[in-house]
Amino acid sequence: MHKTLLASAIMLSLLAGCGPKPDTTSATAPTAATASAASSESKVQYPVTKQGEVVDNYFDSKVADPYRWLEDDRSAETGAWVKAQNEVTFGYLAQIPFRDQIKNRLNELWNYEKISAPSTEGAYTYFYKNDGLQNQYVVYRQKAGGQAEVFLDPNGFSADGTTSLADLQFSDDGSLAAYAISEGGSDWRKVIIINAESKAKLEPELVDVKFSGISWKGNEGFFYSSYDKPTGSELSAKTDQHKLYYHKLGTAQKDDVVLFGATEAEKHRYVGGSVTSDGKYLIISAANATSGNKLFVKDLSKADSALVTLDGEGSSDYTFIDSQGDVLYFQTNFKAPNQRLIAVDMTKPAQANWQDVIPETSNVLSVSKGAGYFFANYMVDAISKVQQYDYSGKLVRDISLPGLGTATGFDGKRKDDTLYFSFTNYSTPGSIYAFEPKAGTVKVHFQPAVKFNPDDYESKQVFYPSKDGTKVPMIITYKKGLQLNGDNPTMLYGYGGFNVSLTPAFSVSNLVWMEMGGVYAVPNLRGGGEYGKAWHDAGIQLKKQNVFDDFIAAGEYLIAQKYTASGKLAIKGGSNGGLLVGATMTQRPDLMKVALPGVGVLDMLRYHTFTAGAGWAYDYGTSEQSKEMFEYLKGYSPVHNVKAGVAYPATMVTTGDHDDRVVPAHSFKFAAELQAKAGGTNPQLIRIETNAGHGAGTPVSKMVEQAADSWAFTLYNMGVTPAKTN
Repeated sequence: MHKTLLASAIMLSLLAGCGPKPDTTSATAPTAATASAASSESKVQYPVTKQGEVVDNYFDSKVADPYRWLEDDRSAETGAWVKAQNEVTFGYLAQIPFRDQIKNRLNELWNYEKISAPSTEGAYTYFYKNDGLQNQYVVYRQKAGGQAEVFLDPNGFSADGTTSLADLQFSDDGSLAAYAISEGGSDWRKVIIINAESKAKLEPELVDVKFSGISWKGNEGFFYSSYDKPTGSELSAKTDQHKLYYHKLGTAQKDDVVLFGATEAEKHRYVGGSVTSDGKYLIISAANATSGNKLFVKDLSKADSALVTLDGEGSSDYTFIDSQGDVLYFQTNFKAPNQRLIAVDMTKPAQANWQDVIPETSNVLSVSKGAGYFFANYMVDAISKVQQYDYSGKLVRDISLPGLGTATGFDGKRKDDTLYFSFTNYSTPGSIYAFEPKAGTVKVHFQPAVKFNPDDYESKQVFYPSKDGTKVPMIITYKKGLQLNGDNPTMLYGYGGFNVSLTPAFSVSNLVWMEMGGVYAVPNLRGGGEYGKAWHDAGIQLKKQNVFDDFIAAGEYLIAQKYTASGKLAIKGGSNGGLLVGATMTQRPDLMKVALPGVGVLDMLRYHTFTAGAGWAYDYGTSEQSKEMFEYLKGYSPVHNVKAGVAYPATMVTTGDHDDRVVPAHSFKFAAELQAKAGGTNPQLIRIETNAGHGAGTPVSKMVEQAADSWAFTLYNMGVTPAKTN
């Protein structure tokens, strides 16, 4: 199945949000009145968290780790701590008088039909659909002129909706399918193989598959990747040797052949394989970090062919796009920090013979393909611009997009006559558009029937100076008529790492925030990918403080420009963004009133000892790397920088008990430090979602609850009561 189909469904699910438009007559607004300002309340009574005596030695520096015992996710003691913390947190949330009001509004607006772009596999067209509040998207299919029928319904995978569909790939002729499921949000997957026509299961499922694609070789079998199951906890134990396997249908998983990664002499943390559409070549990517990968090619048409090394260094990034005979096309930042598309002729594969198809420009490039064309999606100050090229690199046309925002898609098979793309921004629900590559025409394929008027909202892009004078872009979105009086509840959201770009996208959750009079601001911090490798590298390792400075400067800008004041400013981020929030609130606790660090990397001295965390060292460095790196990490590590008696902002740490990407121990330790040391009366809570992971596949019901709790906690601690909706 095309990556566009699953990706667009996941995008719709995660953004929640391409969703119901609120009726303008039922919009809410903050009032001066408040049920009870948090500052007037007594300090929350937290569970007692015992302190151990663990001390680590780094370069002759002793560092205490009193909450090391919370790293044991299998212990009854940790389980009891989680239960006790949740009792306090949910007890606190339950007494917020408008919490249910916000949840009801979220449910009302979330409840609309969402449909993904279609994809043709064999005799069927497949698409994803969610009727409104279904926990998971359902996969449908139909023949030309026929009625749509359910192909896979992940809502039946588990009673509570926490088992999700993580991948779905068809064999070349569409007669077979393999799909991966995630249970409880875990990165560990099971792969089920079925006859696509009858949907009958063909053989026992594959188990213990992690960080893997599924790439078919004809109808014979497919390639996938995984680690050996670790000893100890499968949720937190280190995984550092990824292997590429070939599964031949009709054989047992234990007999699957390791194609790459079997030697102990050279381990790689991330290995993947992709077969060209004609089945001739296997492209193998191998990496030890989240930036840079080695590149190898195997000729599948010749028995026992040797691997051809295209790049054995691993300092550049390569993404396989397509092939034509012996010519392979890759997107890469090799000698091109903003990316380019190259052609590699496997009859003369030396780097000296590589040819540019789409050269590097001043804007960051992302390439897709379909219908015999390449599509260059450029990021211009975080806004999409798309151009169409033929395979010789000749520009065919600029593609007219529906507005300023984020366009994704333009992906399909060479034989496709129509391609699809999605378009969204902060005030425009995501819609699917059909594009005719030969004529260049665009028309609406699906537009959600939503209940709000996007014309009531506006976005403004500004460029503000960071601490060192670097200009940083930020998009600020709010309801029209906003008064710059320094009294607006404002959510500042950021990420700033791993070459990830934050581009405009609609979300029901954020819509409800803005409907209640809130301002939503997203800066494009260094460490991200908005301006290519140089922008990314300006926020890594010994330059990581640039990211925090950019975020702090964004908050200061919003205050200086009278969007808000420190008493009405909240900061939010997840994963690496959780680190961003944790570091910012410990460095500048006076800047904001509320902090929401989600599934954060918060113990910077030990992050690399869990699961695949060592692969993040390109961005972070490690405490074992050098004395200088250790001291730098310790200098901003949130867990190690909570100081006794400091009045930290009202904080609600969030995590999932099955998060095996950023293990919950990060959040557990940070919350314990805050509860033990924070001065003042602002609450320091942790909300631990049970049977949940890092975020992907989260049921809609849980997403609604999480959003309602975040907004209720934020407004309550700002002293703002939202007006009731109709």
